[in-house]
Amino acid sequence: QAQFVESGGGLVQPGGSLRLSCAASGFTLDHYAIGWFRQAPGKEREGITGISSGRGSTYYADSVLGRFTISKDNAKNTVYLQMNNLEPEDTAVYYCAANLLRTKIVVPMRVDEFIYWGQGTQVTVSS
Repeated sequence: QAQFVESGGGLVQPGGSLRLSCAASGFTLDHYAIGWFRQAPGKEREGITGISSGRGSTYYADSVLGRFTISKDNAKNTVYLQMNNLEPEDTAVYYCAANLLRTKIVVPMRVDEFIYWGQGTQVTVSS
């Protein structure tokens, strides 16, 4: 059964860092475009970063550019999201997902194109 298992969320103070991990099983994540999304209370789910298959070109939303870094370890079949200089506005549930229709990240990242989703992990930025 194909699935993602996420880990790494938590409570952090403004300016702090967290690294989220998303381990895939049942499929090879490097075959597909992979995205990280987040959903804050009362808001729509938004795509914040993505990585293409193969050489792994990346995309970042303006809201996270320069602070977040997406990467993947093909040997571990895992994608990561390094989040630095976190702000209260980053508080949300974070999800990883695989776009089985594409190998390259296409902007805007459409939620309905991503098929396999992680269970979500809560990130709270607060003092």
